Amino acid sequence: MKPVAIFRHSPTEGPGYLATYLEAHSIDWKLVKIDAGEPVPIAAGEYSGLAFMGGPMSVNDDLPWIPGALQLIRAAVEEGVPVLGHCLGAQLMSKALGGTVCASPHKEIGWGRVDVADNEQARAWFGDTRGFLGFHWHGETYSLPPRGACIASSPYCDNQVFVLDRHLGMQCHVEMTPEMIRAWCVSSKEELVRCASPAVQGPCELEAHLLPRLAALHGVAARLYARWTSELKQ
Repeated sequence: MKPVAIFRHSPTEGPGYLATYLEAHSIDWKLVKIDAGEPVPIAAGEYSGLAFMGGPMSVNDDLPWIPGALQLIRAAVEEGVPVLGHCLGAQLMSKALGGTVCASPHKEIGWGRVDVADNEQARAWFGDTRGFLGFHWHGETYSLPPRGACIASSPYCDNQVFVLDRHLGMQCHVEMTPEMIRAWCVSSKEELVRCASPAVQGPCELEAHLLPRLAALHGVAARLYARWTSELKQ
């Protein structure tokens, strides 16, 4: 099978648990380091799937790699190559497929409830899971692209997870590791103080009960990743 391409947009926002899952299931993957200046591939068909990670930038920023990423996502959907988006990655998917990305009414940072929708698409991806404690770090949000279906929401964000056929976009982060969370707390210390609100937690709360919370979150991620990888192109 061709490898999964994983797009990293910031040095501290790598594949995390996604890489762990792929390796545990003997699925090859290749890291495309957009943050290091690596070019966006032109042909989606070179890969079995495309996974876009998070990043501090906006999809509306005038960055040289964004048009190529949007075009690659459109090509992948046209060719049936599964696309997976985490936070910024989901926003790239939305914009590429006809949605819009704008400032969220609430900046959302920290651990918070995610409610799974009661519809057929949600059950196909989440199984019996009706809700979980997700990890959030975003100041923007997206609208659903045409034909996209919302399968999860949170009190501060209506469109937490959407699907479009075999493609999955998540505003929340299910890929987190202890190292990633600790690194983000250090690099964003001033932001956490400046943006303090009921929807923004401080470092102590972000790191509280870290291992059991991540174990539960990875259980949800494994279910989603299993459904997504079942559609990878040969």
